[in-house]
Amino acid sequence: MGDIKSKRWQELADVKRELAQRDWFYGTSGNLSIKVSDDPITFWVTASGKDKRKESAEDFVLVDAAGEPSEPNQSLKPSAETLLHTYVYQQTKAGCCLHVHTIDNNVISELYGDEGEIRLKGNEIIKALGYWEEDAEVTIPIIENPAHIPHLAEQFRVHVTDGADSGAVLIRNHGITVWGKTALEAKRVLEAYEFLFSYHLKLTLYKMQLVR
Repeated sequence: MGDIKSKRWQELADVKRELAQRDWFYGTSGNLSIKVSDDPITFWVTASGKDKRKESAEDFVLVDAAGEPSEPNQSLKPSAETLLHTYVYQQTKAGCCLHVHTIDNNVISELYGDEGEIRLKGNEIIKALGYWEEDAEVTIPIIENPAHIPHLAEQFRVHVTDGADSGAVLIRNHGITVWGKTALEAKRVLEAYEFLFSYHLKLTLYKMQLVR
């Protein structure tokens, strides 16, 4: 178990480092996790209030299926949004869950928030999400952002498909949460959606300028 814990820690640390290099952790925002065991469910999750652009031995907390610290004498607190991660691991086959706040995903969530979703199609990067048919379309649900985390988590839970390996949910004016079977897959899903959001916003703005 010790070797697996260390290996998963390093995998999550590598992902955190790469996302930090992209400057996707504004103001200590965001939270990341990776599953360590299935029975019982345990996972590493980012510690609350840490600057994720820095690296230390206190970056992650090992928690149980309820999101509570699973090791004795644990002084660190798990991320305030750990509850969302618990639903991912309880309801899916995912092994890693990533949540980041970027300008692009916040703008997209506000532009399409009243519709409750955004549909994107016709871009090659959609293949990174596992859709290979020509002119494929993806739909990302958008939920509201109540301050009370249990209320947020219940909205989020509706869109976590039982047994699915990967998925994504946008939280309005907050950020995106994605999950995948492995850390690599979760990062790929996150990168693909962030690419699509940036592309969609730039293309829309360009078309508006042409019309003028």
